[in-house]
Amino acid sequence: MAAQNNAPLPDGLDIAGYRIVKKIASGGFSIVYLAYDGEGNAVAIKEYLPSALALRQPGELVPVVAKPHLAVFRIGLKCFFEEGRALARIVHPNVVRVLNFFRAHDTVYMVMAYESGHSLQEHIARAAARGRRLGEQFVRQVFTGVCAGLREVHANKLLHLDLKPANIYLRTDGSPLLLDFGAARQTLHSDAPMLAPMYTPGFAAPELSTRGASLGPWTDIYSLGAAMLACMSCSTPQSVDARRAGDKLLEQLDKLVGRYSPELIDLVQSCLALDPLARPQSVFAIQKALQAAPAAPLASASAQAAQLETRGGWRGLVDRLGAFGRGQG
Repeated sequence: MAAQNNAPLPDGLDIAGYRIVKKIASGGFSIVYLAYDGEGNAVAIKEYLPSALALRQPGELVPVVAKPHLAVFRIGLKCFFEEGRALARIVHPNVVRVLNFFRAHDTVYMVMAYESGHSLQEHIARAAARGRRLGEQFVRQVFTGVCAGLREVHANKLLHLDLKPANIYLRTDGSPLLLDFGAARQTLHSDAPMLAPMYTPGFAAPELSTRGASLGPWTDIYSLGAAMLACMSCSTPQSVDARRAGDKLLEQLDKLVGRYSPELIDLVQSCLALDPLARPQSVFAIQKALQAAPAAPLASASAQAAQLETRGGWRGLVDRLGAFGRGQG
C-alpha cells in the first residue's frame, strides 16, 4: 500500500463546523483526524487525499493536483463521496457510522462516529510480541460480529473490497467495527493502472488483480478467511501471487492443528480457495459456522493429525467444502 506523504491539516483548524484535534491515522488514499463537532462530541473525519495524485505542503490547506492526474483525482473523489452517501444509509453496530460528508479545500471529507479502542491488527501484534496466539473463542466472537456487519453491507449492494485486520476496529468492549471501505480504490485501480496495486497483498482475493474478473460477496469472503488466518497464525497470509508460485496454505494450516478446532480450520481453508466458486458463497454460511460450537473439545495435536490422515489430509477437504454455503441467504 502506498504511504501518505501529504501534510495533514493543522491541529485546531475549524472546518465546516468541526474543530480538528489531531491526525490519528493515514494511508495512501486518505488522512483521518480526531475532531469535535459544535456540541463537543468527538468524531473521526476522513479526508480524501490520494498521495499519488495530490500534493499538499505544510502550512497549505488546498492540495495541488497536476493536470495529468486531475481526471483520475476527480473520479476517485466522486467515488469517495458516493461511498460516504451509501454508508450513511447503513445503521448497524458492526459498521462504521457515517454522520456527514462535505466538500472543502477542493476535496471531500467523511465524518464518522468516533469510537475508543484499537485495530485488530494492533491486537494481533500485541499477542505476537508476547509470544501468544489469539484463542478460538476470541476469533469466533470477533468474526461473528464482522460477518453481521458484512451481511448488512452486502444487503445494501455494497462490497468492502479491503477487509483486513487493520480495517477491523475493536471497541473497548471487544465488539468489532468495519472501517475503511475500498470502493474508491477499486475504481482508481480500473481507471488508472499506474496506481496499482490498490489492494492489500495477503488479504486480497485473486479476482481483485484480474482484469475483467467478476467481484461479489465471494471477494470479501476470501479476505474474511485471510483475516481469520492472520489472527490464528499471528502473521500475514501469503499473497495470491506467492500462492500461485508455491502455495503454503496447507502447511500453514497444519501448524494450527491442536490449537484450533478442525471445524474452524476447515472454514478458513474453504474461504481461502483461489477459485471463487469453491468458496462459501454467502457470509451467512460463515456466520452460522462461527456460531456453531465445535463438535468436540480440542484434541491433542497428535490425535488431530491422525484424524486428518484418516480423512485424507487437507487436500481431501477442498472438494468436500467446495460447495459450503452455496444458496444461503
